[in-house]
Amino acid sequence: MIILAATPIGNLGDASKRLVDALSTAEVVAAEDTRTTVKLLKGLGIAHKPRLVSLHEHNEREKSAELIELARESDLLVLSDAGMPTVSDPGYHLVVAAVDAGVGVTVIPGPSAVITALAVSGLPTDRFSFEGFLPRKHGDRVQALRALEHERRTMVFFESPNRLAASLADAASVFGADRQVVVCRELTKMFEEVRRGTAAELSHWAEGGVRGEICVVVAGAAERRFDLHDGVVQVLELVTAGERLKDATAQVAEATGLSRRELYQAALAAKN
Repeated sequence: MIILAATPIGNLGDASKRLVDALSTAEVVAAEDTRTTVKLLKGLGIAHKPRLVSLHEHNEREKSAELIELARESDLLVLSDAGMPTVSDPGYHLVVAAVDAGVGVTVIPGPSAVITALAVSGLPTDRFSFEGFLPRKHGDRVQALRALEHERRTMVFFESPNRLAASLADAASVFGADRQVVVCRELTKMFEEVRRGTAAELSHWAEGGVRGEICVVVAGAAERRFDLHDGVVQVLELVTAGERLKDATAQVAEATGLSRRELYQAALAAKN
């Protein structure tokens, strides 16, 4: 079968016994960067030398068929450079191919930068979304943030230290300067740092330059409460744009939680 194994995100002491046992016996390891895996084996004091196969974002689709066949013969251990494979790392397409081919997939759980950042952030953890890396270009990044403007769950992002200040400035522009943000840098490493503040404050801080692996945790949008007047305004705007009153009322009622009957009657009175 295929075994997805989580590796330390910084501190080698976080390697699980199951991971060490698997690395000590695996015949074949598919690794995001084989050089990183060699360092991991050395750092964990493992003398065993499995066959290492490179599996990264540029070759995963073409390599999947070969790896599936290897997994039919013996267990195939899959590693990313840090954390859990498939989470903003190679492995997803391989898992899809394995499921389609009827090859078993299991997991050796362990460190996760996403969960670690969320836990230490001090922001709500009951509901959250992981958004990966924001787009590199300003326009694309702003568009992606606008799509999340009303997201009420806590959001976790990965970001390059070189783009952190620009991304936080865009977040301040789209979400509001006062939106609460937590920047987690070098989690579990010697120079771990957790900065809490508003989007505007942390954007200004990041302009001074930031180094290391970065996770950004952003508070969800506050619940917006609509009154009947707000709903009627939205209904009439949709009607002006060509929607039937009944359809416009249904849309606004679903979006705002207002009573459809009261909204329809109030919009009808205002329209007349």
